[in-house]
Amino acid sequence: MEKQLIRVGITGQAGFVGSHLFNTLGLYNNQIERIFFKDDYFTNFEKLLEFVHNCDVVVHLAAVNRLEDTEALYAKNVELVEKLISAMEAANVKPLVIFTSSIQEKMDNPYGRSKVKGRELFEAWANKNNASFVGLIVPNVFGPFCRPNYNSFIATFSWRLTHNEVPEIINDSSVQLIYINSLTSFIINTIFDSIYSLQFKRIEVPYDFERTVSSILNLFLCFTDQYFKNGVIPQLSDSNDIALFNTFRSYIDVNSYFPRKLILNSDSRGTFVETIRLGIGGQVSFSTTYSGITRGNHFHTRKIERFTVIKGRALIELRKIGTTQVYSLELNGEEPSFVDIPIWYTHNITNIGNDDLYTQFWINEWFDESDPDTYFEIV
Repeated sequence: MEKQLIRVGITGQAGFVGSHLFNTLGLYNNQIERIFFKDDYFTNFEKLLEFVHNCDVVVHLAAVNRLEDTEALYAKNVELVEKLISAMEAANVKPLVIFTSSIQEKMDNPYGRSKVKGRELFEAWANKNNASFVGLIVPNVFGPFCRPNYNSFIATFSWRLTHNEVPEIINDSSVQLIYINSLTSFIINTIFDSIYSLQFKRIEVPYDFERTVSSILNLFLCFTDQYFKNGVIPQLSDSNDIALFNTFRSYIDVNSYFPRKLILNSDSRGTFVETIRLGIGGQVSFSTTYSGITRGNHFHTRKIERFTVIKGRALIELRKIGTTQVYSLELNGEEPSFVDIPIWYTHNITNIGNDDLYTQFWINEWFDESDPDTYFEIV
């Protein structure tokens, strides 16, 4: 008998962690079925009932973390947990519940207290109904597309530096950080580890690294000078630097920043174009593409990739996974230029000229057939 898909729903699906988790679960389409959730389900009990009834796993991310009225913040977060529990009891279902709490549980503030209370309510529900519950204590999360000028200093620094604003250090503390990819992998592994047996546990999610706020700002100032202003891929010492760089560049406005113009050098021998300075090494490829042919229609979740058109006319199309807006960028080899492909953007390149298209491709890692990080999706 064919194994059934695990049906996973995410409250707070539209948020920073929720959208990353939802998109990452889409890579497991032979194992997981995603159950769609909208925030207004919390104000429509019938929709909430239908949602929990369709879920084998509920990942509860929905929460308010900033309100001027701190007591209202506490009450709202507790209310969301209570509504979810009421729906599960009314529907007489016992999905695996994974609750993402915060290291702020240890702080005496309304948000931290609301997380403690929410976890306690889920634990009581699980004990009462002989259901599975996993409470995750999550360190400070960062990653692409996080809301700037809100809770993440990394998002704020990135946005300000890529929008000609001046970042400011308010408290130069040492911070334990987890990259969004690490967190989503941890949650997905928790689903697979916990779905087939009765579970009741609380887990402190390990952080990826710890750095001071000032050291990250200094790194981002290097990114600004080398990459944002001059197009040089900086030297990235480890996977944590790569995660920070991918986060930084996600705040660059694709439509206004790209394509970037290059300097064309001509003499009696022909032409020469310096396409990239390889601060971190990687792989460079060159291709010719016949007129009317399209390459690509795939996306990456970690790779840093640059397309450079040297000869011919090209159309590069990009679309962020989970959205419908398509960016269409025309490049002409008469003015050599490049486009850097953001992670989680499906992309392609089409020869729209009559002659052969000459394109140079650079990527920050050698191709690994066992781990290609390449996922097909039409732009």
